[in-house]
Amino acid sequence: MFRHCLSKPALVQASLTLWLLMSPAAAFSDFNVGEASRPAPLRMLEAGPENYRTAVSRLRPGDRLQLTPGQYRHGLRLHDLAGTAEHPIVISGPESGEPAVFLARSGANTVSLRDAAFLTIRHLTLDGQGLNVAGVVAEAPGAWTNDITLEHLRIRNHDGSQGNTGITTRAPAWNWVIRHNDIRDVGTGLYLGRPDGTGPFVHGLIEHNVIANTLGYNMQIKHQNVREPLPGMPTEPGETVIRYNVFSKAERSNSGARARPNLLVGHWPPEGAGAEDRYLIYGNLFHQNPYQRLFQGEGNVALYNNLFFNSHGDALLIWPHNDRPKDVHVLYNTVVARGFGIRIDAPDPAYEQLVAGNAVFAGNPLVLDGGVDNRSNHLDAFAAAGRLLTSVEPDLTRLDLFPRDQLLRRDAEEFRAPDFLHLDHDYNRWLRETAVWGAYASDHETNPGRRMEKR
Repeated sequence: MFRHCLSKPALVQASLTLWLLMSPAAAFSDFNVGEASRPAPLRMLEAGPENYRTAVSRLRPGDRLQLTPGQYRHGLRLHDLAGTAEHPIVISGPESGEPAVFLARSGANTVSLRDAAFLTIRHLTLDGQGLNVAGVVAEAPGAWTNDITLEHLRIRNHDGSQGNTGITTRAPAWNWVIRHNDIRDVGTGLYLGRPDGTGPFVHGLIEHNVIANTLGYNMQIKHQNVREPLPGMPTEPGETVIRYNVFSKAERSNSGARARPNLLVGHWPPEGAGAEDRYLIYGNLFHQNPYQRLFQGEGNVALYNNLFFNSHGDALLIWPHNDRPKDVHVLYNTVVARGFGIRIDAPDPAYEQLVAGNAVFAGNPLVLDGGVDNRSNHLDAFAAAGRLLTSVEPDLTRLDLFPRDQLLRRDAEEFRAPDFLHLDHDYNRWLRETAVWGAYASDHETNPGRRMEKR
């Protein structure tokens, strides 16, 4: 059974245990490609710490390079290397047993991508050793990276400063998949795009990751300027999907001017290609932030079927950061926050903003600009969450925001929801056949866990 809460090992292993519980749920993910359906490798190679760099330099489309267990001390340089859609290049460590561990060294990021495409990197451990480097970087200078898959990576100890990241894109990046990664004890977990709005991150999928114990953001996607056209970069409107992740800042978070939200998403280009792109953010657990809010966003954002829990302060803020909020939908979330629950400031009136179907328990449940459409939400005090929800213990081993005794049922749908991906399934991926406020909508008396069947 999958649950957002954890089985109970030692506390220091809590987020890793959560990750291990999450992994099986990805078997039915619509974006996932099972091993049996992946393109068969054209050539199987094997290498170890002494000869892997030679093997990497000889890779060609369709190759799978299997790395043996051991300590790799010279990084993984993937420059001017491309597979194809039919025949990607795969670099993998062992799926079980002793790992392939890449140890950081000063002056170079551990996995360095530049002008690379159709690569899959998986089952590696990246140990930053507290040095001033990042784990995985799409480097600038570099013209582009596209169709990169990072999965089953264990990233640790990139925490020399808040600017040290687990995964970063500095060059334009599109069609990336970042899934099943366990990222902890880093300055910033994922930092996608550049601070000045260049190097856009386009049409990505971030799913089934645990990102915890970060000094700054668990994850940030930077705002985007007008996109410079590049061969192969998507030009039609599309989506970046962020789903089934755990974003926790319960430990190690910086305070004061260095404090950051768990997740921040910036605006899309103001015009041209990408202006109509959208974030679809659903099925995530946002857990604790002692000094900042759990989520901040702008632009075109759909947030639905998520759990937000912050016993310290605020939950969800959508307001101008580098541009105004535009098309915004906040639907069917369960929000428990000592500060404000859902706040939307100064949205663009030319677009629709809808806040509906949420269960919000907060010091100030809704703080909305007068033009925001607000209907059919359950609004209550922060203290009331303990009466209506199963458990509001902050510890992830005990937290369970499933409603007690069907207390959040409502009579009927009072708004027309857009046709977003998986909106019709709740946090646990059970079909929404009952009108219920919040992220859970099954007929079960107790939390049934995440549904495992394919659909």
